[in-house]
Amino acid sequence: MKAARRSVRTRLRDRVAASDPGLLRLTAGLRTVGAIALALAVLAVFGADVTHLVAGAMAAMVATFAIREKQPGAQAVTLALGLPVALASVSLSALLRPHVVAGDAFFVVLIFCAVYGRRFGDRGTALGMIGFQVYFLSLFVGAEVSALPQLWGAIAVAFLCSAVVRFAVVPATPAGILQRLRQAFRARLAQLISAQIELLDAGPGEIDRVLEHLRDGTARLHETALMIQARLEEGTPDQSTARLVQRRVADAEIAAERLGLLLLTARSAERADTLTLHLPGAPAPSVARTGSPDETTAMLRRDLGALRALVLRPAAEARGTALSHLRNRLLGYREEENLPEGTAAVQDVFRGVGETARAVMGLRIALDGPQDESDDTPSTTRSREELDAEDAAIDASEEAEPEEEPTGLRRPTTRAAVQVAVGSSLAIVGGEFLSSQRWYWAVLTCWIVFLNTASTGEILVKGYRRLLGTVLGVVAGIVLAGLVGNHTWTAFGLVLLFIFAMFYTAPLSYTLMSFFVTAMLGLLYTLLHTYSLSVLLLRVEETALGAACGIIAAALVLPIRTDRRTNELLVTVLERLVDVTEGAVDQLSGGPAADLLDTARDLDQALGDLRGATHPLTHPITPLRARRNTAQYVVALLETCAYHARSLAATAELLPTHPSIAADPRLRGAVRRTVRNIEAIAAHVADEHAEVEVETGPSIASLLEPGTDGAPRYGRVTGRVLRHLERLDEAVVGLARPLGVPVATPRR
Repeated sequence: MKAARRSVRTRLRDRVAASDPGLLRLTAGLRTVGAIALALAVLAVFGADVTHLVAGAMAAMVATFAIREKQPGAQAVTLALGLPVALASVSLSALLRPHVVAGDAFFVVLIFCAVYGRRFGDRGTALGMIGFQVYFLSLFVGAEVSALPQLWGAIAVAFLCSAVVRFAVVPATPAGILQRLRQAFRARLAQLISAQIELLDAGPGEIDRVLEHLRDGTARLHETALMIQARLEEGTPDQSTARLVQRRVADAEIAAERLGLLLLTARSAERADTLTLHLPGAPAPSVARTGSPDETTAMLRRDLGALRALVLRPAAEARGTALSHLRNRLLGYREEENLPEGTAAVQDVFRGVGETARAVMGLRIALDGPQDESDDTPSTTRSREELDAEDAAIDASEEAEPEEEPTGLRRPTTRAAVQVAVGSSLAIVGGEFLSSQRWYWAVLTCWIVFLNTASTGEILVKGYRRLLGTVLGVVAGIVLAGLVGNHTWTAFGLVLLFIFAMFYTAPLSYTLMSFFVTAMLGLLYTLLHTYSLSVLLLRVEETALGAACGIIAAALVLPIRTDRRTNELLVTVLERLVDVTEGAVDQLSGGPAADLLDTARDLDQALGDLRGATHPLTHPITPLRARRNTAQYVVALLETCAYHARSLAATAELLPTHPSIAADPRLRGAVRRTVRNIEAIAAHVADEHAEVEVETGPSIASLLEPGTDGAPRYGRVTGRVLRHLERLDEAVVGLARPLGVPVATPRR
């Protein structure tokens, strides 16, 4: 019974970990709700009225969500600096309230400074946000000079409660967050293997659904790997440990993605295209039985289940001969031990299972420390020796030189500050025409649509989502206001519930977050006895006005068009792709060792930025369907290229320690065409009038035939390296057509 209960708890924990990596959303929601609840309780003890309860609740929310630093010490400093900023902001708002023009002018200057402060990192961003949001708070509650002492007290209590909840009630250290992210990675890896088991058994009518699960699982695993990468510096004791975890996570991710591709190939009539795993809605290949005996398929299904068990089993429960037997059997496939009868494609799947098991064992050692070696077979021992040799070769990397940043109006923070200041000025003027009392809602919307956006298209999509969420929230607010009536603490309870939902859903859906914000504000208006249907409808009007002002400012003042931004990011992705490809091939050709995994992660980060920038082009409401399809196709091809480049980088880093991989100097010359093609595409994207073309020709494998220029035998380069190089070459040529780059006809 204890084992059964422990198993249920483990499965539940894994589900939660996979749905919310690092529990970041849960932590944000609990911290914010806890800070508000504690502030309300303290203020209620001191007999504060409803207005100051609302002010304290809003200040506690701002003091909690504005802090973004990862280290607790830095968070404490920013929170301490935020209190005088908040007190100064509310005081100036109250003092300037009778002077409409001066107050509006100061608000615009405050908005400019708050956005410009982002250039100073997380602390500048937090202090700017606190200054703006507290000024907005004072407008919301109607702060007056005579009531300033009570407001100062409410705000001070709110900041103190935020600190108590952050550092004592819901603490989160970088090491703890990284540990939870590791658990999320393992949980999502297990989910991806489950999708691969579905693929093994899927019939012709189920393949599209299963492929979608496979794509989602692959993307979610990659997302978690990037989140781990972003937390390694703060969450590990030294650089060597960080690089070890980074390498093991990369190995597991690449091995799992390759296993899915091998399974798809085994189920298809021909070798599956990597693009199928990355392009949403890509046509599924025709599937059939694996062509192997039924007992072989059953064995493969059993071994995939065993692989999933290796991933999920906690370190404390991993001891024992049963699990050791599973691990030893799977690792034996790497060395051709006990491969069952079947087609070459099915046997490749078994080898892929073995490689993934080896990656999982490396991940366990990196995350959980040394493992029990008493039941190791010779093949398992050799795998451990390879991992130990790789670990010993890890050195701390040199720090990269900081890139030169643009200056003046070309600096993104300066440009955004000017844009939002102009947009806010328009919103103030227009908002005053709609309502002299609640014009600030338009300014808030204009401010928010500029947060975390960098192009006109992104601002347009964000404004549309906020307006949609606001309209739905108004409907909910009307219903809730009628149900709550004058029940103050019931309303505050619902406010806490909506705030938690707001922060928990914010990374998932901006529309949902806007819905919960508006529903919460309806309840706050009820508490302040200023609720009416006309007030909520006015909120919709002010929101639409603020979004329109933001879009106008973005389009007319120092505009960054979506096409221009996506082109800039596309060039960056292609440059990173060249760096990874050249670095990996140079090392595989016998060149000096390089920091390939960091370079590969730079490529992943650049690709993530590009994917986010294309959201306006791929949004479901976009009327330009052909453009949407092209954008999705290009991003999918780039993800395919990144997968093969990551695989080459991982293989190159194994070169000094892996017995079956040897350097081959012919690779350097064979890959030149691919690199030239990537550079040609980048030149065309940067300048469409550039006279460049993409070359095609014989396959890379044909350039490495035995005897070419007296080169050594072909077998010194593994077939896997050749496959990645060839698929990369094909994907790069495939990029030429949607991007309008001429393709040269091969010369005889």
